[in-house]
Amino acid sequence: MNFDTNCLHAGYRPGNGEPRNIPIIQSTTFRYETSADMGKLFDLEASGYFYTRLQNPTSDMVAARLCALEGGTAAMLLSSGQAASFFSVFNIASAGDHIVSSSTIYGGTYNLFAVTMKRMGIEFTFIDPDCSEDELNAAFRPNTKALFGETIANPALTVLDIEKFARAAHAHGVPLIVDNTFATPALCRPFEWGADIVTHSTTKYLDGHAAAVGGAIVDSGNFDWNAHADKYPGLTTPDDSYHGVTYTERFGQGGAYVTKAVVQLMRDFGSTPAPMNAWLLGLGMETLPLRMAKHCANAQGVAQWLQTHEKVAWVRYAGLPGDKYYELAQKYLPHGCCGVVSFGVKGGRAAAERFMAGLKLASIATHVADAKTCVLHPASATHRQMNDAELEAAGVSPDLVRLSVGIEDLGDLIADLAQALERV
Repeated sequence: MNFDTNCLHAGYRPGNGEPRNIPIIQSTTFRYETSADMGKLFDLEASGYFYTRLQNPTSDMVAARLCALEGGTAAMLLSSGQAASFFSVFNIASAGDHIVSSSTIYGGTYNLFAVTMKRMGIEFTFIDPDCSEDELNAAFRPNTKALFGETIANPALTVLDIEKFARAAHAHGVPLIVDNTFATPALCRPFEWGADIVTHSTTKYLDGHAAAVGGAIVDSGNFDWNAHADKYPGLTTPDDSYHGVTYTERFGQGGAYVTKAVVQLMRDFGSTPAPMNAWLLGLGMETLPLRMAKHCANAQGVAQWLQTHEKVAWVRYAGLPGDKYYELAQKYLPHGCCGVVSFGVKGGRAAAERFMAGLKLASIATHVADAKTCVLHPASATHRQMNDAELEAAGVSPDLVRLSVGIEDLGDLIADLAQALERV
């Protein structure tokens, strides 16, 4: 089925007399006739459910839908995008290992990598995504386990050259992990450009209505873990916590990575999505292509209008001819560049704060990428833990305003921006 149809039907096919919508299985546990039946699940010898901390039917059906949208072989839902970022790396890296990451990533992900996971003994090298291939290759080490980037960076709006990053990752025998939150598979499918693993904060466009926090990981099934078995013993050698199962042998190239993340990391960390939240995500994905088209059209209109305003210092939106990332966007994002526009208000941080305080339709909120327009000053909020040098590396200037353009009437949105700028 084509993409728009999969948004509605993938992951669940009701039988005769069964509910037409994905059912909400709001249960912590599942009953079995014998201990032997349940024991097969604990030994990974049979598929099924016994405790929602690991898996739940509602979550799995929604994950299967997202897997189809991305074109992957296996997927899992998590309780947040942060959990997805953590699991995606920690599933294949441990103390003493090294990861290369784009520097222009979400502030929460940067802090997770640079501070928290560093305390766990995993070292990160942050590289400018616009670097040359030689500079990118020079960042790798013998103990590098993955390369990480964002399709459209939050909030710098840099567009990742996925093919360049994929070439470097594969030349060094590691997977490319791409956070596809801002683009969603409606605008870009990173697997088609060489990425191996995709993550999402499903809290954003996939849910679309600011109703439920969540995350997801999707595996392309393309990375050959056995070809680099020495780098990934967690996948290619027996796991003593599951009676010696070897994930690549039992679940194959297309299932090993996600299975290990579910049965090992979810078991131990418990970053479990509520079935109700999974259901809300599935509902949101049904209208994803319609919403993304409207978000992109509105953002393009707002960006063009901002470009002409005398009190706006600069505008960053890859859909604008002349934008630094316009050509990459034409390649990777031909159907639109999401609904997020970054710009600076003349007068710096103080002027930006006055502008935001004057908005009436748009809400000042830490959220982004949902149906209602919201606005944020990242240097004071999501990226406030960074020093000036780190802010610069992340593409976040003190005057940067991140405007998440919703699906309201474009004329109303521009009128709100105009009256707020008059106050500056």
